[in-house]
Amino acid sequence: MVHGDLMSQAEDVADQFLRVTKHYLPHVARLCLVSTFLEDGIRMWFQWTEQSEYIDSTWSCGRFLATIFVLLNLLGQLGGCVLILSRNFVQYACFGLFGVIALQTVAYSILWDLKFLMRSLALGGGLLLLLAESREEARSVFAGVPSLGQSSPKHLLQLGGRVLLVLMFMTLLHLDLSLFSVLHNLVGTALVVLVAVGLKTKLAALTLVAWLLCINFYFNAFWTVAAYKPIHDFLKYDFFQTTSVIGGLLLVVALGPGGVSMDEKKKE
Repeated sequence: MVHGDLMSQAEDVADQFLRVTKHYLPHVARLCLVSTFLEDGIRMWFQWTEQSEYIDSTWSCGRFLATIFVLLNLLGQLGGCVLILSRNFVQYACFGLFGVIALQTVAYSILWDLKFLMRSLALGGGLLLLLAESREEARSVFAGVPSLGQSSPKHLLQLGGRVLLVLMFMTLLHLDLSLFSVLHNLVGTALVVLVAVGLKTKLAALTLVAWLLCINFYFNAFWTVAAYKPIHDFLKYDFFQTTSVIGGLLLVVALGPGGVSMDEKKKE
């Protein structure tokens, strides 16, 4: 009984939060989601020489092709972010960023690093949610057109986005037996399962956002490390990738779980 009352109160708090933030939450979600692409695109500009030399030395492709690679990354990421934030040609921008993720996965050998691969897939999950949101906006123009039902592309995109987003949290699990690690693993795993299956989705996603925010600012505080130290770039990379996944989770909060979810089944 007490558990049910607490859950009901928590859901009321989440609903109140959504009512207050509904007009600007999608904008914040988009900005957070593209933050890692913005940061990486800007880094490509300031580390143009280093990046092209790395690609050339790794793949022996010559400086010309290495420079083309850096240019594609820079334009693809910054251009895609501008289009998404301005809500112009969002679908094309998402496909472009999917291409950047695929290109970097091969070029930087991310395919063979499970942690980085899972994070790249989580970023892809966020982009799937952006695609779902853009389909919703496009459909609102044709309000009288019949829906395709629960298995519509939009709902499938939301399902795929939710499932891929939880991969980010899997990379944050700790294998030691300290009290914090056990608590972190148990609470986090419960939340990501709820988000993945679409049960109490908005409350679980909002709680996971708060959880990831605390972890991100505590463990990935790159601004506290001198810029010349290698760990600075690693922390910065982790910080913005986690921020992008937070943006994806905020989109889940704003859009809801979609038709393919336990919440939707319960309504029926």
